[in-house]
Amino acid sequence: MKKITLITGGSRSGKSSYALDIASEYDKRGFIATAIPFDDEMKKRIKNHQAERENKFVTVEEPHNLAEAITDLQDDVNVIIIDCISVWLGNLLFKHGETKNKFDEVNKFLNRLNKINCDIIIVTNEVGMGIIPDNKLARHYRDIAGFINQQIAKFAHEVILMISGIPLKIKELK
Repeated sequence: MKKITLITGGSRSGKSSYALDIASEYDKRGFIATAIPFDDEMKKRIKNHQAERENKFVTVEEPHNLAEAITDLQDDVNVIIIDCISVWLGNLLFKHGETKNKFDEVNKFLNRLNKINCDIIIVTNEVGMGIIPDNKLARHYRDIAGFINQQIAKFAHEVILMISGIPLKIKELK
C-alpha cells in the first residue's frame, strides 16, 4: 500500500494549500474535486482552487463516487489529492437524504484505500471542535463527518492538523 496522508483542520486553516505543497514534490499529480458549483459563491471558490493548481494536476470532478475516481486516476499519477471529504459528505447527504447515517459510497471509498497504487492526500474539515450546532441537520452532519474522519485517520500513515496555516503532525507511521 502506498502512503495516505490526512490533512484536517478548521475552515480557512490552510489545508488545501498545504496539500498542494506536499503534492508539488511529485512529478505526476492528480486531483479529485468534490465540490458542486451550485451557487455563485461556490463557483468562485472552485475557480480560485483551480487557479491555485495552475494546470499542474490531472483533475477529476467527482461529487459522489470517490472510489471510482481513485481507480480511474491512480495508474496515471504518483499522488492524488482529494479535496475535500467535508464537501463530499454534504453532497451525499443531499443526494440520499438528510437523515441517512451510512452511505455505500463511504464504504466503497474506505475499502478502496486498502488497494491504492499511488500516494493519496486527503483534505477534510474538523467540524467537531466548535460549538454544538443548534439544529438536527447540522448535528447529524457533524457526527457523520467525525465518524468518516476517524475511519480515514485509521488508514492514514500521516495525519496533519492545520491551525492558522501551521501544520502539526499528530500521527506518523514509519
